[in-house]
Amino acid sequence: MSTLPRIAPFTAIVLALAACQPAQPPAPPVPTTELLAVDTPPPSYPEELLCDNVGGQVVLQLSIGTDGRPASVEVFRGSGVAALDKAALEGVRGWRFKPATRDGQPLTSKLQVPVNFHPPQVRPQSCFALDEQRRRSGG
Repeated sequence: MSTLPRIAPFTAIVLALAACQPAQPPAPPVPTTELLAVDTPPPSYPEELLCDNVGGQVVLQLSIGTDGRPASVEVFRGSGVAALDKAALEGVRGWRFKPATRDGQPLTSKLQVPVNFHPPQVRPQSCFALDEQRRRSGG
């Protein structure tokens, strides 16, 4: 007598066919993507500084969360004008990004962003009204 277990003919056929099936190819890798700016309007220029021809550059350090929103915004290098630094911070907090991804999963990202405030060549009409208001108030 044989000591090998007896396999039903149907089971043997199923096992043989299963062994012949080609292995499923691995899923293609999901490409890594970089952080992408989606909505990054320039911050508002404080009118009194614009009218006084005060400009400067603020460099901000941003940490972008997996939701594409700035999780933290800090001044990396200030302009020397507190109102410009504040305007840059407030304006950038509303920016939106498409987060970077790895293996299809969103990642947090860090970046430095220069924010430039350049007074316009031609003084806006609103500055003349501000001048008049200052003159009347003695300021």
